[in-house]
Amino acid sequence: MPPGTPEVPVAIVGSGACGLTAALMLRDAGIDCVLLERDARAQGSTALSSGFIPAAGTRVQRDAGVLDDSAERFAHDIQAKAQGTAAPHLVAAYCAAIAPAMDALQSRHALRFELLSGFRYPGHSALRMHTLAQRTGAALVAALESAAQRAGAIQVTDATVRELWCDATTRILGAGYERPDGAMEHLACRALLLACNGFGGNPEMVREWLPEMRDAVFAGHSGNDGSAIAWGRQLGARLADLGGYQGHGAWAVPQGALITWALMMEGGIQVNAEGRRFHDETGGYSEAALQVLAQPGGTAWTLFDSRLLALGRTFPDFVAAEAAGAVRHADAPQALAALIGCDAEILCATLAGTRLAPPYCAIRVTGALFHTQGGLDIDAQCRVLRNDGAALPNLLAAGGAARGVSGNAVWGYLSGNGLLSAVAGGAIAARSAALELGAKA
Repeated sequence: MPPGTPEVPVAIVGSGACGLTAALMLRDAGIDCVLLERDARAQGSTALSSGFIPAAGTRVQRDAGVLDDSAERFAHDIQAKAQGTAAPHLVAAYCAAIAPAMDALQSRHALRFELLSGFRYPGHSALRMHTLAQRTGAALVAALESAAQRAGAIQVTDATVRELWCDATTRILGAGYERPDGAMEHLACRALLLACNGFGGNPEMVREWLPEMRDAVFAGHSGNDGSAIAWGRQLGARLADLGGYQGHGAWAVPQGALITWALMMEGGIQVNAEGRRFHDETGGYSEAALQVLAQPGGTAWTLFDSRLLALGRTFPDFVAAEAAGAVRHADAPQALAALIGCDAEILCATLAGTRLAPPYCAIRVTGALFHTQGGLDIDAQCRVLRNDGAALPNLLAAGGAARGVSGNAVWGYLSGNGLLSAVAGGAIAARSAALELGAKA
């Protein structure tokens, strides 16, 4: 590192849910840390999500009367969705760590979670989605950021990390980051956590590892440029599950807005340009992205009725989409067919097999790529692994920078896996960083 470089015990690249959770747990242990954030304020993939965090065995669950859920049951659901292909050591570690982390965020840092009730997302055998009252990812990251500031974590914004420094043994010495004026600054550290990004915003990497999504809309954050993978390659790190990602089969076009899959779970359907239903919508919104993209023109119509319209309006993302003109209305099947441009008899036959009743609502959607689920290979302590399986000395990764718990394909994604990996991974990484420093977290 350049002479005179300031030093901090732990440097964290990225201040989304993963980095901020890690910072809070480090501060709880009395350990100083600095968050290096590329944007002017914390945003990232967390801010673009729905902000729903799955967790089993929390105080919030118990208070809501959910007494039969457990880490083991949660782990079973994850592996069932991934058909047994999710990394077992991470599934076990994250399912065990998420409830204590959520309880700590609530009891020690005043994040007021509530349990999302009324329906279960695909693959979950219990009500376990935790959300703030605002029900948005933007509210979640803002609450975490405020808590980190109160706890004394230092955040440097407009700081795009460009380089990692290491010694001959690949022990990380620190990071160099670029400021808006192009100047480079440096920060030395004793442990480094990559909590930064995936590679969904890097077209070359998407073409290499996710060819089926090469032409799809990328609905994630532009900071997902694959830099963590690039650094890992330079350090001889192993990569894993690069074919895993979270897609979504209900991205409103042309409005560019997320339409909640709760509509599907409560009786909504999707039809193609011919008015035909083409998949089982309750299978999962991630793999639905490919199903929608395979339809004529790469689009479909999400259909629901006034009952489900009321449900949709309880989600802020849906409200914004409706305000942008995404929701179209039809009083009868024939009018709905005219709106879609399909044969009325075919659509009437499709609707006859559903619970939907007039008046109808319709939203034109496409399939989108939200974030990747593969990346740096890590052990159960979130330590980055070399190609030979040994851990790099003091480099940690979690969240979008690391492999997740969705296996190696789009259909392995269980709702909420992204924020599970971020929050649980951040808590585990903080504990590992503390151990590296000879402390306890």
